Amino acid sequence: MGQRMFVAVVPPDSVREDLEAFLDARPGLRWSHPHQWHVTLAFFASVPEHRIDELGDRLATKASKRHTVTTALAGGGAFPNPARASVLWLGLDGGTEELTHLAASARAAGAKVGAPPDGTRFSPHLTVARLRPPIEATKWLRVLDSYRGPAWEVAEIELLASFLGEGPGGRPRYETVARFRLGRVGEGAAP
Repeated sequence: MGQRMFVAVVPPDSVREDLEAFLDARPGLRWSHPHQWHVTLAFFASVPEHRIDELGDRLATKASKRHTVTTALAGGGAFPNPARASVLWLGLDGGTEELTHLAASARAAGAKVGAPPDGTRFSPHLTVARLRPPIEATKWLRVLDSYRGPAWEVAEIELLASFLGEGPGGRPRYETVARFRLGRVGEGAAP
């Protein structure tokens, strides 16, 4: 049995603190914990234990060839749809084309080490609420659409291990295994 892992962009503390203050002022939903906020680039249900180091090496190589980008959290959405939302999320404003390429590279790295990624299409977002049972979420989407967080430079990605049910309140616990710097300064990013 392999390790549940994912590759993600983790917003800096200042971005998470800004979003946390925005959501704290809007009670009524059980918002995701700020320590769990990330933008998933690739998810691997089972990475063979003996290939985790190789996955890290491949991710380091892939990251070194990608550009940094400047982005911000902005615009709300729901999966699968607003009428029966089971997930509420914020999108990204800026850098999504480069992040799409980075996601494809991360997924290819996983496939090479025997950890095929999940089959979902990459959709850059940060989950802010998981809803059980699903709800009609139009009013919450209007709230999320009013938010625009501070811009930040995405200069690294993280490989994280996921431990289901081990976090506060039965939520998953995430543990950073490694961080990988993006190698080239991108358009709109600080040098």
